Amino acid sequence: MQRVRLAGATSVRDLAAQLGVSPSTIRRDLELLDRDGTLTRVRGGALANPGPDTGPPFARVAGVDEHDEHDEDAVAARAAALVRDGEVVLLDLGTTTVRLARHLRGRRVTVVTSSLAVLDALRDDHAVELLLLGGMLRRAHHSLGGVLTEEALRHVCADRLFLSAGGVRADGQVTDTTIAEVPLKRAMIAAAGQVVLLVDRHKFPGTGALRVCGPGELDVVVTNTGADPATLRVFTGSGAQVVTA
Repeated sequence: MQRVRLAGATSVRDLAAQLGVSPSTIRRDLELLDRDGTLTRVRGGALANPGPDTGPPFARVAGVDEHDEHDEDAVAARAAALVRDGEVVLLDLGTTTVRLARHLRGRRVTVVTSSLAVLDALRDDHAVELLLLGGMLRRAHHSLGGVLTEEALRHVCADRLFLSAGGVRADGQVTDTTIAEVPLKRAMIAAAGQVVLLVDRHKFPGTGALRVCGPGELDVVVTNTGADPATLRVFTGSGAQVVTA
């Protein structure tokens, strides 16, 4: 249940791999948990109960170890180097995008986001023009979200989106763990001229049973040296530029 709650939605295959048991064992356990109302059984996996704000809270996600922290910051710094003065950049939720925001301090750029953590990183920087998308406050995730946020994105025309993810599958599918964030990520993709995926090497394969986008929807992937080479070849084969930090 801890795994399901952290993921929000997860598959039988992922749970079997994480817990080291057979898929049939996972299916039986999910059926029992569904019967007593602990979770909701769906085809191929399960959803946590209840609702729209299910997923790992920002504070828990931010508590990465020192090596992960170094990899995330390297990715963020390399991504910041892609940004040109005068650009409008859209920043997704996540700890790597907060680090990217810090690397953009002092730059003449416009940052659009629904992340309150990005707001905290840039609120006192007069060089950066900051546009905060509206929506419902999601306290645990330190962000705004929901249909109002998605509607606001219809009015945004960004030069680049810096997209975060829970994981990247071997076939290049980008996944996430939080049900409420996937529609928001897709709306961000539609609002940007270029999509830049930020994934440190630990996100191969990472986590997430929910599909955000395929490799063909990405223009640039920024990751660390040591990321899974076979998956990186899938990205380049789909036309994306791979940049390593």
